[in-house]
Amino acid sequence: MDYDVVVVGAGPAGCLAAKYAAKNGAKTLIIEEHASIGSPVQCAGLLSTRAIRECEVVLDSGFHPIKGAFVYAPDRRRICISGGEIKAYVVDRRIFDRTLAENAVRSGADILMRTRAVGIDIDMETRGHGHGHGRRRILHVAIEGEPDVIEADIVIGADGVQSRIAQWAGLDTPETALSGAQISTVYDFDDPEFVEIFPGSCAPGFFAWAIPHHGSARIGLAVRPGFGSGSAWAHLKRLIAEYPVVSEKCDPGITGIALGGIPISVPQQTAAEGLLIIGDAAGQVKPTSGGGVYPGAVCAKIAGKIAADAVLEGNTSAGRLSEYDKLWRARIGRELVIGRRVNEWMARLSDSEINRLVGVLDDDELLDLITRYGDMDHPSVVVRKLLMNRKSMGAFLKMALMR
Repeated sequence: MDYDVVVVGAGPAGCLAAKYAAKNGAKTLIIEEHASIGSPVQCAGLLSTRAIRECEVVLDSGFHPIKGAFVYAPDRRRICISGGEIKAYVVDRRIFDRTLAENAVRSGADILMRTRAVGIDIDMETRGHGHGHGRRRILHVAIEGEPDVIEADIVIGADGVQSRIAQWAGLDTPETALSGAQISTVYDFDDPEFVEIFPGSCAPGFFAWAIPHHGSARIGLAVRPGFGSGSAWAHLKRLIAEYPVVSEKCDPGITGIALGGIPISVPQQTAAEGLLIIGDAAGQVKPTSGGGVYPGAVCAKIAGKIAADAVLEGNTSAGRLSEYDKLWRARIGRELVIGRRVNEWMARLSDSEINRLVGVLDDDELLDLITRYGDMDHPSVVVRKLLMNRKSMGAFLKMALMR
């Protein structure tokens, strides 16, 4: 098999990269190790309206609308953050991912299922074509268990937080990753158009969530390495059984379990000779929420076009592909840096400090500010507004000085 671009992984980022590589003239293949796209599910499925637009997916009745969030302090004090309009949708990731795969196929990409990448080499005998800059990649795969080889000018790694493609190419994988666990069950929401958020020691280093979806719920949390003890799954079981609010609303029956890792840091390089990494493999995830679909989509589309252009130019060198690194960091790099700082600050707050913080934010002026400037995909905007506000700034300084 011989392709211009091979994308490893058929998640949203992989499918969008393939779509953009194909529509820009590259002969493109997606390989996916599982037998079904979108499975196993490793995502809460809460996507901002901007993320859905970026993925170029049309809204339908299966998308559950979300207008805001209730944030609970450990002492059960609650604040309501609402924009009055739909801010996000909860989607079925199996259907969503398959739609993206179908869109990639319509743009000209091929897909091979049950195909696992097992190694990658550089063809030492070829020197590319056109200008002759860059050597071809040889991707070793197992197709339904049978060994095979796929040759490509460029391989795009969209194979997750522990990307083997990145490791084989000598690129770093994300340094920091959260451990996440989630169940599907029945939950008594006060308002089915609001998610519920629980920061604090119930989810050390991050937060827990309850997300409605057409009469059912996704209850989950993530924990940060080095914060607290026990696995994410152990913390989730404790949350359901013992934590106030959640234990009172949650049905003990579980209809699904999802476990996974969430990267919250980016490697220094995401491009090498004949190779790019995208999505979770490149740490392109919002550190404040753990959401990766929007930043992954932005970067995947850049990667797909850069890959196609580089192949058509006959220059797949590391220098040519480093343009991808520059372009995606220019688009979302600043947001990821600020998000990481916010995440690190929040991760170190004790329950009593979170209680005080929620108490400060339980103010009409500040809640109005959060409502007007809050943005799931660009949190730096509301952070800057809060830091400029005398009420919230005073509280933040006091908390910092007391630590």
